[in-house]
Amino acid sequence: MRYGSYGQDIEFESNSAEETAAFGMKLAQAARPGDVYCLHGALGVGKTVFSQGFARGLGITEPVSSPTFTIVQEYDGGRLPFYHMDVYRISDSEEMYEVGFDDMLMGGGVCLIEWADLISDLLPDKYYSVTIEKDSVRGFDYRRIEVLTKGGEL
Repeated sequence: MRYGSYGQDIEFESNSAEETAAFGMKLAQAARPGDVYCLHGALGVGKTVFSQGFARGLGITEPVSSPTFTIVQEYDGGRLPFYHMDVYRISDSEEMYEVGFDDMLMGGGVCLIEWADLISDLLPDKYYSVTIEKDSVRGFDYRRIEVLTKGGEL
C-alpha cells in the first residue's frame, strides 16, 4: 500500500521538528497530481515545518516559508508543481478566485492549504485533511499529526 494513499487514514506522533518535517516529506513522496492537502492547527503548532518537509518530499530545494502575506507561493522546481497557500488573511472565500485558486486545483500539481476551513465552500469533494496538535503534557516538541481522507475514492 502506498504510504499516505487515499483511503488510508494515518496517525503519527512526532517528538521533534525534524520528525514533523520528515513525515511531511514522506507524504509528499506519495503525492499525485491533483492532490489537495488541507492543513489544520493552531498558530505555532508546526504547519510551516510540515510544509517545508512536504516541499522537500516533492524535490523542491528552494527555501519554503508560509505565504501568510502573499496567500499563495508556487514552486515549480520539484517533480510536481507545488501550490502552498495560507488563507488565514482571506476575509471572503471568493477572494481565492482572484489568486487563481481554481487554476491551481486543475494545474496538475499538489495544493497544500493552511487554514483551509476558511475556504471550506471551495474545497474539492476529495482531499486530505492534515491536523497537527500539540500536547504539552507529552513534551514541548511533541506533535500528534492525523491525516484523514475526505470524500470518495480518488
